[in-house]
Formats: sequence, structure tokens, C-alpha cells
Amino acid sequence: MFGVEEGEPERLAQPLEGRCLCGAVKITLHGTRPLVDICHCDMCVRWSGTFLGGLSGESADVSGRDSISVYKSSEWAERAFCKTCGSNLWYEFTPTGHTSYLAGLFEVPKGLGILQQIFVDEKPDWYDLAQKSPMKTGEEVIAEARAAGFVFE
Repeated sequence: MFGVEEGEPERLAQPLEGRCLCGAVKITLHGTRPLVDICHCDMCVRWSGTFLGGLSGESADVSGRDSISVYKSSEWAERAFCKTCGSNLWYEFTPTGHTSYLAGLFEVPKGLGILQQIFVDEKPDWYDLAQKSPMKTGEEVIAEARAAGFVFE
């Protein structure tokens, strides 16, 4: 969730169209990575009810900004949701501006895989994902962020 990984497959040629539950917010994601990031951290689980499954792209067009509320959930992250229906919209890692849009907002093509699962050490034991993917602890994710130059206070 902190950025583009090297050696990943080509981005999707067609933009993905997404929307919140009520349709007040619409998102068009361009240059989408054909992989989903999964985050199991305590905040994402509390925010989403399970894990956060995020898609990212090269750019996004967002309409319905009057219906969006942004919550600064930590010193390094903001989360957005629709003020009308409550749909969670995106997570932004503020030091880099990298944004992960909730995958469930979009009509996604079949066959998308999982890029990685992060904060696996915080994952509740009542669910599991069967697909094999890299799995990183919270400590490993924080170390990657520090290596990328983010300073935690």
C-alpha cells in the first residue's frame, strides 16, 4: 500500500468505474494495477469490518466531492467516506500521496490477484484468505516506510 512494486504486471488498459453505495460519489481509476493490496491492521479492520482490499492506479477522477468526508486516522493516513451512505472510499498514505481505493467500489475484471497482505500479525483469527501472496508483519511494513524516508514520531 505504500507504492508500486517492481516487476508487477502491466496496468489495466481500460479505466475502472466505481461508485459508493448511493451513487453520490463516482470514481474513475486510470492505469489500475491488476492486483489488490490487502491490509489487516487494526485500523483497517475496524474501519472496514474485515480487511481493506485496495486498488491503486496512475490517476483517479472523483466526482461528488461535496459528499466526501476525510478523516485523519493517524499521523500518516487519511481515510475518506461518503457522507450520504457511509461507504468507505479510499485510504491515503499521506507522506507519499499513495491512495488505495476500496476494491469493492469497482466493477473489476475477473482474475485480479493479490499483490501482498500487510499487517498479518494484526489479522483477526476469524477469517483467512486462501490465495497465496507475500505476507508482511506490521514491523516489516513500518521498516519499509522508514526505508522510503518516512519518519514516525
